[in-house]
Amino acid sequence: MTDAPPPEFESRILDAIRRGASMEDIAGIRPSRVDTPAEAIRALKEGNSRFFGGQSLRPDLGANERRAQIMGQTPFAVVLACSDSRVPVELVFDQGFGDLFVVRVAGNVMADSALGTVEYAIRHLKVQLIMVMGHEGCGAVQSAMFPEEVIAQEPPALQALIRLIQPALLSLPNIRDRKARMREAVLNNVRHQAAALRGQDTVRQAEASGQIRVIGGFYEIGSGAVDFLTEAEDLLP
Repeated sequence: MTDAPPPEFESRILDAIRRGASMEDIAGIRPSRVDTPAEAIRALKEGNSRFFGGQSLRPDLGANERRAQIMGQTPFAVVLACSDSRVPVELVFDQGFGDLFVVRVAGNVMADSALGTVEYAIRHLKVQLIMVMGHEGCGAVQSAMFPEEVIAQEPPALQALIRLIQPALLSLPNIRDRKARMREAVLNNVRHQAAALRGQDTVRQAEASGQIRVIGGFYEIGSGAVDFLTEAEDLLP
């Protein structure tokens, strides 16, 4: 998915431009390289392996391939991720322009706007995968662990966001190690937000039909590695 476009692809676009093809015709030349949820998961895993191992291809687009995207986009996955500046989603998965449809909000929460964005990607972009990705040391999740009197001092909109995370922490086990407890809190939130997504009609129907899969992920900022939650039991809230 992340390899540079083959020479024949660039040649086809250049020929089309020389013939005076419309932008719609040029957009139709771009191949679809991921067709199933399994292929989408593999593309993300392989891309993260390159990133983690310092072998990133950092795929970019030439001028001709950019033209092929003017009239449309063909991302293969939605990633609902945190807005944290240390979590550059396309870089983490070593993907290029047009490959991922990224939704970023603090705490990777499934708010109404995030749901609408995911529904758009399912209905109109025909994505094959939805990943909810949390990360090491998430400040939004940590805020949800504060006492109520501290949370009450935050602005109303931020309080509302924190309230979307709190249910995920109700069953958090009593873990003494602070880092391990924080990791478990983030993972619980990933599971909770993924379950909230899967409970929505559009997502549920698309998953039942086999169009998409919903998975989870945990990004370790220190190492650059993503732990994938791909099995049903992994995503039990």
